[in-house]
Amino acid sequence: MKIPHSFYLSADVVSVSKSLLGKYLFTCINGLITGGYIVETEAYNGVIDRASHAFGNRKTSRTQTMFMEGGIAYIYLCYGIHEMLNVVTSVEGQPHAVLIRAIEPVTGIDIMQARRNMERVQPNITAGPGSLAKALGITRNLNGISLQSDALWIEDRGLSFTDEQIAAVPRIGVAYAGQDALLKYRFYVKDNRYVSKPNK
Repeated sequence: MKIPHSFYLSADVVSVSKSLLGKYLFTCINGLITGGYIVETEAYNGVIDRASHAFGNRKTSRTQTMFMEGGIAYIYLCYGIHEMLNVVTSVEGQPHAVLIRAIEPVTGIDIMQARRNMERVQPNITAGPGSLAKALGITRNLNGISLQSDALWIEDRGLSFTDEQIAAVPRIGVAYAGQDALLKYRFYVKDNRYVSKPNK
């Protein structure tokens, strides 16, 4: 069952980021369904968060998707190489987003292997946002798409984790954000082999 649209409208992006752990992320690209459950996320708290693309109310052709109503995908290119999937949350004009960093693969694993050019399944098949997007066939062509669509969506299948099973630590690769780089806005399922490093 797809997560209802109302879930994405919460103004508490940190809570949403944590709540997405255990939810199932799916794509259907060219008729091929792939997916798994989310094991790692990062919250980006809009205009007040120095690590956010929208910090200081920065509106560009890239960030305009973040300012739309929650419940859509924000996909951008990182380092000119990696596509990165974010879930836009909150109301229109409040550019909150959750970066999906890793999933544990469940459906269409053979398809993911082919996309990742892997002979056998290894933890890095969907560990890290770039690897995850490639495995699921996610590109910027899906930027702005509704998460109620039949191409990219998230389901609640009743899987959840206790606070003791979840680590809350600083985000990765945001040293430029100064004090905001220390915020514990990265969440992951402890000891899950598909979580990107460090996983301690």
